[in-house]
Amino acid sequence: MPFALLLLGLAVFAQGTSEFMLSGLVPDIARDLGVSVPAAGALTSAFAAGMVVGAPLVAGLARRWSRRGALSAFLVVFLAVHVVGALTGSFEVLLATRVVGALANAGFLAVALVAAAGMVPADAKGRATSTLLGGVTLACVAGVPAGALLGGLWGWRTAFWAVALLSLPALVAVAWSVPGGTAEGAPPALRGELRSLRSPRLVVTLLLGALVNGATFCTFTYLAPLVTEVTGLGSGWVPGVLALFGAGSFVGVTAAGRFADRSPVPLLAGGGVAACVGWCLLALGAGHPVLALGLVFAQGALSFGVGSTLIAQALYAAPGAPTLAGGFATAAFNVGAALGPWAGGTAIGAGFGYRSPVWVSAGLIALAGVVAGVVWRQRARLADRDALRR
Repeated sequence: MPFALLLLGLAVFAQGTSEFMLSGLVPDIARDLGVSVPAAGALTSAFAAGMVVGAPLVAGLARRWSRRGALSAFLVVFLAVHVVGALTGSFEVLLATRVVGALANAGFLAVALVAAAGMVPADAKGRATSTLLGGVTLACVAGVPAGALLGGLWGWRTAFWAVALLSLPALVAVAWSVPGGTAEGAPPALRGELRSLRSPRLVVTLLLGALVNGATFCTFTYLAPLVTEVTGLGSGWVPGVLALFGAGSFVGVTAAGRFADRSPVPLLAGGGVAACVGWCLLALGAGHPVLALGLVFAQGALSFGVGSTLIAQALYAAPGAPTLAGGFATAAFNVGAALGPWAGGTAIGAGFGYRSPVWVSAGLIALAGVVAGVVWRQRARLADRDALRR
């Protein structure tokens, strides 16, 4: 993999840390800024909403920028809003910085996906995607626990300063290493890109991505109460369990990168079935610590392995819309990241207990399998019909 691609992963690491770190900082933010905990929790929702709306919108605006210029601009904005967030005493200003930061993050990731694909041969998009998304998984392993630790020791503002400082070397690295032009010279016409987005293959891939990511974050969001209330481990185990899930995620995207380009269908089919079975086993066996910890690692690997493969397939499915495809893939996965926790929280609120989000995750993966099966049968039927006509 090109060294520039690894440097892009550093920027994604910083941004992934920012996206997930608030889970351990919300009570301190609420207390410091004089708002309720649910109000402070809206900071996470604001970031997710900014990612969903911003990914296709900002990616579309950046189509005619150079890759280096777009990535640098998004990083400068991302860094600046974290400095403002670290300094402000106003909750409203902090909320606004989360929305703007999410827009910059969404635009960066959408362009970075295309830039990464342009740095490798045409048949290596899967490996490029997995390398880039390795930054997100490392954020789960190291960035988020480190942010929580910094916040606990020196206040939540320290975590914001840390993300800003992490973004500085990433900005220098992008300016130094990323090629200046677009991936293919002049970008396709916007109308042509929008037409390419109507590809049934792309639409199905994005839907599957939203369902898979919804399943992932449905359980990931409620791992802490699952571990303490069902598995019976102390609260001190929670950071380690979250890091264990992140470690599995890193293994998953790394392994998927080796097979996503050559054998995507077997990987998606086998990984999807294994993920569904794994969520069911975790729901049933969450009361047994050794089994639960092993499954947390395995589900991190399966979820992110399948998810990164779907992102690569979205890029393959829309060669005529390189930038917008990356933007819509980012948006689809963040739709799942927003709806999954909501579905899990609804199940808990209905009185089904802390195992219920895991069952919801299994159901979402099963639904993805049904959608894929229906599409496959429809394609087979159309292929048979065309063969008979010939």
